Order: sequence, then structure tokens, then C-alpha cells
Amino acid sequence: MPRQNPLACDAARVFNAAMKPKILTTLPGYSAALFRADLMAGITVAMVALPLSIAIAIASGADPATGLITAIVGGFLISALGGSRVQIGGPTGAFIVVVYGVIAEHGYDGLVIATLMSGVILVIAGYFKAGSLVKHIPEAVINGFTIGIAIIIATSQLRDLFGLGISDLPADFLPKIAALWEARDTLNPRAIAIGAGTLVIIVVLRRLAPRFPGLIVAMALCSASVAILNLPVETLQSRFGALPNTLPMPQLPTLSFARMIDLLPSALVIAFLAGVEALLSAKVADRMIGGNTRPNAEVIANGAANIGSALFGGLPATGAIARTATNVHAGGRTPVAGVVHALVILVVMLLAAPLAGYLAMPALAGLLLITAWNMSEPQHWKRHLAARRSDRVLLLITLVLTVLTDLTLAIGVGVALGLAMRLRRRKVPEAEWHDPDR
Repeated sequence: MPRQNPLACDAARVFNAAMKPKILTTLPGYSAALFRADLMAGITVAMVALPLSIAIAIASGADPATGLITAIVGGFLISALGGSRVQIGGPTGAFIVVVYGVIAEHGYDGLVIATLMSGVILVIAGYFKAGSLVKHIPEAVINGFTIGIAIIIATSQLRDLFGLGISDLPADFLPKIAALWEARDTLNPRAIAIGAGTLVIIVVLRRLAPRFPGLIVAMALCSASVAILNLPVETLQSRFGALPNTLPMPQLPTLSFARMIDLLPSALVIAFLAGVEALLSAKVADRMIGGNTRPNAEVIANGAANIGSALFGGLPATGAIARTATNVHAGGRTPVAGVVHALVILVVMLLAAPLAGYLAMPALAGLLLITAWNMSEPQHWKRHLAARRSDRVLLLITLVLTVLTDLTLAIGVGVALGLAMRLRRRKVPEAEWHDPDR
């Protein structure tokens, strides 16, 4: 019998440990007390994720139900297979811009194919240990496109916040601003009141009771006001009809080589965003609980989540920083909390889907404005302004390209410039050139 190489065995053990889902590590010795904490945290996060998932789907130009499907399928797989103890997955605001663009150019079936392809890309990237490469992406680039996305999300919600009579809002930033200005005479004061009320309630509850599910309370109170007072304000049902009360059957989209080549740039952007946001979220969570995320397992889990979401007709999924932080504050300490969060959303979808039809569109717009504000991280603006000049320029270039062009170009140019700046700072010797023979 051939003798095994001990070095090869050790390498295989290290490799397998790097890919091992965190839930398998936490289940041995799992106690009833831990389950109670995870159960309450999962329910709390589900109450936050429900309206947010619907709002993100609508802002992305998709059907509201796709947001719930993504939170259920993607959220379950990220928690069950991921390398973080407390990561919560689902649709996030970072995807709104790219998803909106893909749907506008390729249709929703094109988005499903791009999401499926991005999942495969992430699984391959995680298998080859690409999870650790995220630390090489310049922070200024990440900050630049994050603030840029926040600006785009905020401007896209002004129509519903003000109740403007615009049937077709342009996707590009400058034409969108022009269309909003042209429709200024159609302002609906009642819509403004509902949107502003949602904003105020969310902010006040976050300050007075940060562990309280303020999002769902604000949405419920303001939407109930619309229904009870019979206000002329658009609701989820009046625009999209009733939400389905069951998950669709999984199915593989119609694939062709030409279509996949056409969608490859979009798939790469989705994979990049999913990987970066998931690992950044996991890093934040590690600081909060003193954890140690397995980055490659997290990337693979996000790949599986995007494959699963695509098969059910959902949106791209990744780790969500705000929901993950909510999970930690609510007492979640193992991936079971994330699994509970996904199952609670499924139960609500099965039993209470008709109630979602009463959600007021200005209230959802107010919720997304809060999301955009948090994405821009205003608490760090002073630090950005105090950074070295090259980093400020890099952040500004990425931000402007994100807002005025598209995310693919912004990320490509930002990363290329950032790496060039890093090489320059390290004073890499110039390449040796020889006189050409002419």
C-alpha cells in the first residue's frame, strides 16, 4: 500500500478547514440557551429584512416578490454554508444600480442568467482561495463606488417620496434629475407626509430603542395611516398587484453561448460586488464579536446563494452589513440565527403575503433613503477629506464614474488607478528598456 505524504495530508486538512462552513464548527456543543438567543435574533432580523428586501427589489426594477425570494433562498444558503458566525445574507442596496441596468438592457431573464453565472464565478474563486484578495482592493475605490451607489439610490426614490407623476423614470443620472425637475408640479403633499413620517419614526426609534425593529414599525404605522384615512397615495398592491404566497419551483434559465458571453461583464460585476460586500460585512462582524471568518468559505457560500437565488428567479445576494450588525446586537452568535431569519421570512410570505400589498410606496422610499444615507457612511466623511490627496482623487474619480457612467467602468478604472498608485508608493524600480534595433 503506497505511503501517504504527511505534508500533502497537512495541506489537504488546511484546505478543507478553510472551506468548512462555520455552522459545522458551531453545532458541536450547541446549547438551548444559544438556540434561544439565535431564535430571537433571527426573528428580529427577519422583521428588518422583510420591508427592506421588498424595497430593494422595487428600486432594482424587479417584482417585489423577488426580494423576498432572495432573502429566503440566498439568506439561508449564506448562513448554512458561509464562513462567518453571524453573517446575514440577502438582497442589498449595492446591487440596485447594476441590477437595474441589467434588467433594462437584457430583461429579467438576462439578470437571472447573469446572477447564475456570478454564482459559478464566486464558487470557483472561493475554491482557488481568492477570498483573501479583497484586502488588495484600495479602500478609496470601495468608498467611492459605495457613496456613488448611495447617491443613485437616493435620487431614484425621490419620485415615490414626493408622489411625482412620472410614468417612466430614466435610468441615467442626469436625465433622471431632469425628469424629476420637470415633474415638480405634480408633488403630492400626502405622499411627502407619509415618506417624511417614515423617516422620522425610523430615526427616532433607532436612537431611543436601537434593538427595537423600527423599520417594520415605521412601515406598518405609515402604511396603516394610508389605508385607514384612505389617502390618495400609491401602495405596493396598486402598482404591482398582490404578492405571491408561495415560493416558485426552481428551474434552470434558457442558456446559450452567445447570451452568456453578452452577459459576462454583468456577471463579473455582480460577482465582484457580492464577494467584496460579503467579506467586508464579515470583517465588520468579526470586530463586533471577536470572530474569525473563513473568507474562502464565505465566497463559496455567496456563490451557492447566487446560484440558488437564480434558480428560484431571485436577485443577486450577498452579506448585508446592516442586517448582520442587527443580528449581532439582537444576540445572534451562530449561523442558526441566519437560518431562522430566512425561515421566518418564508413563513410570513406563506401566511401574510396579502398584508404586504398595503405597504405605501412613499414609506418604502423613505426606508431606502435611510439605507442610502447609511451606505454613504457620513461618520467617515471627515476621515475621507483628511486622507492623502491621491486617495481623495481616487475616491472622487470612482464616485463620479459610478454616478455618471456605469459600475463596470467605475470599478475597472478605480482598481487600475489604485493599484498603480500603490506600486508608485512602494517605489518599484522602473522597467529596464533597451534601445530598439531600427
